[in-house]
Amino acid sequence: MLELNSSNYYSLEADREYMSNSQYKNFIDCEARAMAKLSGEWSEPPSESLLLGSYVHAWADGTLENFKQTTPELFTKKGELYAHYKIGDKMIETLANDPFIMFLLQGEKEKIITAEFAGVIWKAKLDVWNEDGERIVDLKTVRDIRGKHWDKELGCYVSFVEAFGYLRQMAIYAELERVYRDRSHWLETLIVAVSKEDPPDKAVIGLDHHRIEEELAEVERKMPRVLAVKNGQVEPKRCESCGYCRETKKLSQVVHYMDLLA
Repeated sequence: MLELNSSNYYSLEADREYMSNSQYKNFIDCEARAMAKLSGEWSEPPSESLLLGSYVHAWADGTLENFKQTTPELFTKKGELYAHYKIGDKMIETLANDPFIMFLLQGEKEKIITAEFAGVIWKAKLDVWNEDGERIVDLKTVRDIRGKHWDKELGCYVSFVEAFGYLRQMAIYAELERVYRDRSHWLETLIVAVSKEDPPDKAVIGLDHHRIEEELAEVERKMPRVLAVKNGQVEPKRCESCGYCRETKKLSQVVHYMDLLA
């Protein structure tokens, strides 16, 4: 298989050969969009939210100066952040001024690992891998930390870590790292979250082993369908609501107005 490095980790070739948390999420959200991405037929332009998150991540992994050189669209001709990105500096300051957070961010940055799980080889890039401290840390930049998000399947409000699949991501990271190092236990998995509010909020969030087991079991349950679609054995389903589906939609019937909120 392709030997991964920082240059090819996000390439189409790597995505075609390996499974990843983001790719798995793509298939769960919309199979048609996931396949269009893998074929190179469609790609999503980076959002302002993603660029802001990348700015804060670049500070955390020590590559901020290089990020400034390669991402000029965030900066004015004077080299200052555009107004709607300036909250990024406040987010960095919030993290840098917290001794506990700075302690947790110690370790190897952007560690690439590969391991087998649920019948396929996965790739993962760990924000912080501290093997001596027995922990994995993932940095998240979020709209807010205490906000409530409605989950239609559960019929209740959930936190952002549940709404955006971050618990699943950390469970996958824990299991991949365990297999990668051939250990009998999972490392402690933590999320360091900082919000885009002014002033930013912050939190260190953990999950227990029971939730890790639940998340991994759910991935294993859904993986046969994901692999069947990725391998071309079954036709991908369209969600009809994402950017790709809206862009490629062909109408063939009338929708009753009562179905618009379904």
